[in-house]
Amino acid sequence: MKRAKSPAVRKLFGTDGIRGVANIEPITSEVALRLGRAAAHVFKTRPGRHRIVIGKDTRLSGYMIESALTSGICSMGVDVLLVGPLPTPAISFLARSLRADAGVMISASHNAYEDNGIKFFSRDGLKLPDEQERQIEELVLSKRIDALRPTASEIGKAFRIDDAEGRYIEFVKQSLHKGFDLEGMAIVVDCAHGAAYKVAPDIYRELGARVTVLGDKPDGTNINRDCGAVHPQMLQEAVKAQGAALGVAHDGDADRAVFVSEDGRVVDGDQLLGALALYLKDRDMLARKTMVTTMMGNMGLEHSLAKAGIKLVRTAVGDRYILERMLQEDYNFGGEQSGHIIFLDHNTTGDGLISALQVMAMMKRAGKPLSELASGFPLYPQVLVNVRVRERKELTEIASFQKALRTHQAGLNGVGRILVRYSGTEPLVRVMVEAEDAQSVEKIAHQLADVLHSEIGEA
Repeated sequence: MKRAKSPAVRKLFGTDGIRGVANIEPITSEVALRLGRAAAHVFKTRPGRHRIVIGKDTRLSGYMIESALTSGICSMGVDVLLVGPLPTPAISFLARSLRADAGVMISASHNAYEDNGIKFFSRDGLKLPDEQERQIEELVLSKRIDALRPTASEIGKAFRIDDAEGRYIEFVKQSLHKGFDLEGMAIVVDCAHGAAYKVAPDIYRELGARVTVLGDKPDGTNINRDCGAVHPQMLQEAVKAQGAALGVAHDGDADRAVFVSEDGRVVDGDQLLGALALYLKDRDMLARKTMVTTMMGNMGLEHSLAKAGIKLVRTAVGDRYILERMLQEDYNFGGEQSGHIIFLDHNTTGDGLISALQVMAMMKRAGKPLSELASGFPLYPQVLVNVRVRERKELTEIASFQKALRTHQAGLNGVGRILVRYSGTEPLVRVMVEAEDAQSVEKIAHQLADVLHSEIGEA
């Protein structure tokens, strides 16, 4: 079994910030207040007045967490810039644009509304390295900064930034070449009742597209409910009904996008990445002729890219690890099959709206439908089965699972692979099997999942 290298176990931070059920630890007002204090302390690294940007998605609990974070940050003598509901990548951009010391996004991404999360960005708009997250976590769990209490005029203030939406809209539009537009393109966008419900339709319309909008009426509890990137069925139906050229489904915080082609089919994430990589290479815009993805990337994609003269580099699962590799080795394009796509020439994190514009630009320049562009990247059959767990027992310690794993791995005869890992954001263990024979893939994945369910699964 191939297993991605995992960071050291931590008590608060997962692979994408801190996440859980709102109002239950660690997503409580008390923890958020301490997080605000700890983060403010860590980010005060230069002389002068300091400030931190806070954004959120549309969850009801966002108000509670926002208020607690603001209180903690201000209590350490740092100002807060409040921008309201905006996509996660907008917070990355605004941290840079507003010359802030950091950015904070309150969101649980694709999770149901009762969950929430907190993730941080540096002043450069980058997700924090593991070491800095550990530093914040240690301060939250210890009493080391409890005595630090600025008083009088040294206490921080909170400001509402009224033009944050407009700043981000113009930033996203600038990812297209000057003069390029989407005139005549009919699209359907599903905003998942989430963070993109205002800005996404405005961006696409301002560029000239004819836009049908779904999921743009958040009420605090309907984010991701039967809509968005996790549930694209409504979008598929709308694309066919409208005769649209494309459907775009964002998740709750809009850092990713899932696409529906003109025939109403969800485009496989790996095939989309392949089409975009080839598009960039043909325009001499793919740095070092290399694309970065994770261990979950399909073997068929790797083979197709190699034939096109494009190298595929793999990382541990998680867009943060893709970005780290891109920065280390000067690559400019990477992503996951789940819809996180990083165009490093345009933003420092995955941005679902920029991804959508690049897909539309690719279609318009090629003069071809998305179904045809994606079909050039045949994939190996791949099955992913999730098992909800009651405990995260080390997989190597589960003897029955290891025995079944060895048996199935030997049966693949080196033509295929099995990847098993715990989710970084949910109480799940994910079993991924990939091989040339679809029936074998399905059988192996479910047999391994059954073993794990019997050993560590929820009742």
